[in-house]
Amino acid sequence: MFKIVTPREAADLIPDNACVAVNSFLALSNPEELHRAIYERFTETGSPRGLRMFCSAGFGAWDENRYADPYIKAGAVSEIIAGHYSSMPAAIQAALSDKIEAYCLPLGLLSHAVRAAASGKKWILNEVGVGIFSDPRVDTCALNRVSKKQLVQVREIEGAEYLLFKIPKIDVALIKGTTVDPNGNISFEKEYLTVDALSLAQAVKRVGGRVIVQVERVSHEFARPRNVIIPGILVDEVVVCEARAETAEYDPALSGDIHVPASQMDYYVNKLSTTKKTKADSKDETADIIGERASRELRAGHIVNIGIGIPETVGKYASKMGILKDIVTTVESGGIGGLPAPGVSFGATIGADMICDMATQFDFYNGGGLDICFLGGLEADARGNVNSHKLKGGYSGIGGFADITFATKTIVFCMSFNTKGLSVVKEGGRIVIKSEGGVPKFKKEIAAVSFSGANAVKRGQRVLYVTERCVFELTESGLKLKEVYDGIDEESQIRTPLDFALP
Repeated sequence: MFKIVTPREAADLIPDNACVAVNSFLALSNPEELHRAIYERFTETGSPRGLRMFCSAGFGAWDENRYADPYIKAGAVSEIIAGHYSSMPAAIQAALSDKIEAYCLPLGLLSHAVRAAASGKKWILNEVGVGIFSDPRVDTCALNRVSKKQLVQVREIEGAEYLLFKIPKIDVALIKGTTVDPNGNISFEKEYLTVDALSLAQAVKRVGGRVIVQVERVSHEFARPRNVIIPGILVDEVVVCEARAETAEYDPALSGDIHVPASQMDYYVNKLSTTKKTKADSKDETADIIGERASRELRAGHIVNIGIGIPETVGKYASKMGILKDIVTTVESGGIGGLPAPGVSFGATIGADMICDMATQFDFYNGGGLDICFLGGLEADARGNVNSHKLKGGYSGIGGFADITFATKTIVFCMSFNTKGLSVVKEGGRIVIKSEGGVPKFKKEIAAVSFSGANAVKRGQRVLYVTERCVFELTESGLKLKEVYDGIDEESQIRTPLDFALP
């Protein structure tokens, strides 16, 4: 039988050295009051310490003073396994300075691992991740020198290669819902996502662990069965926080309480912050040039995934083109229909038709359900490989990138030709480069492989690399120049700056 407790009482129940799983997608559906209570207990008592954190996605808000970052910075955590790190600045700093063990694996693999754990499996096989950094023959999923666990092995079955991932035993689940009814059933009316909530609760209860759920309200009425996300039989403690912890107001367009027609999508997109920082050069049109060109790859009937950053502009131009109503966008966190929310709200969906569990969405992606995707990239090499998760001195994490690109029919990478100082405008239909960036993004060798060009060629995928000055396409021999924009000199502004030769 579940028990209603205070945040501190819940935190007191977490033992030292526990494996604690957070059901969140970055800042979304993240139980902030539980994190705050853990931090307060640790600073007062020194416990719980040695925590091993697990999250399919990530569990931060780009702020070292929120969510788990304060107690990570204080020293309560010894290990993290997650798919995404850039939203957790304290975690990244701790990992890159060798203060904690840290591992990164594809988001879909970790989400499917949680579901597999719910059914009693101790390991999972997955094709996603073969041939990229998570494949031990290519690189490592460890972020630093002190992370020595071999989490992944390669297995061949009937001629196909898979990654075998050993699933950790999870002792405590931290989950955020909206309402608890008299039987302890949890519903998620005001949450934008369910993430892995049900599977995580099942996995933890199966091994005798503890499921702690933060909610906004107590209801004396029994929930409609179809609305229950976690049944009361899986819930141990409930923490009621009537005042919502998030700094942003609740948005009914993101929870599904109101539906947003395509004709009003621009209004709702503009309501949300599209960046975490003010752009240094507001006159630079690089992102818009890339987004406008990339959006021309859309066709009526396409099922689409649009990533964060520069790819966000694809949605804007799809709306301007009038094709938004004729395509269906999806988000790896579970949204189908509508349009991905930008910036710090990424993971939510504006006006979704459906919001499913994350593992279910990755079933669809891994099975080749996407017609086209638009993703960013940190750098790309001559062979068409793309690095989206690691650069010298930093680490963002792979997130859903590997799963999204695994079986999608057409992949469009939206990335500038170079960065750090690049300023480009469009004048009279011609591209004018006001200043070049000091750091190339297309180079002979890259720091890590998030996407394998060779794998894509083998699978027969169509791959484009759309920049502000040209478009490359992937061929069996690597990158090939497909298109040069009006106003650009091919030799001096494309071929000469590259440290590899184009065919």
